[in-house]
Amino acid sequence: MGNKYAVKLLPRAYRDLDGIYYYIAETLTEPVIASKLVDSLEEAIFSLESMPQRGALRKTGAYANRGYRQLFVGNFTVLYRIEEAKKHVLIVTVRYSKSQF
Repeated sequence: MGNKYAVKLLPRAYRDLDGIYYYIAETLTEPVIASKLVDSLEEAIFSLESMPQRGALRKTGAYANRGYRQLFVGNFTVLYRIEEAKKHVLIVTVRYSKSQF
């Protein structure tokens, strides 16, 4: 399986996932939904190990036109970049898609 990429979450992405979980579990008092959502986000994120180029290049907003890609998962956007030489996918941030970033 030499075509696989290593998926790495940057500290900001970890904080984002924690924040998403905390908001839904604590503020909206829906811990089961929060767990399922974070699980689905993580599943999508780690699926990038086999096809990282499938996310569209980001052309608007923050990180636009700088080689970053985005993957849409429900109402969320996973922003990442590929380090082809190292076969790494770096997850930069996970944001609620309706927010203007």
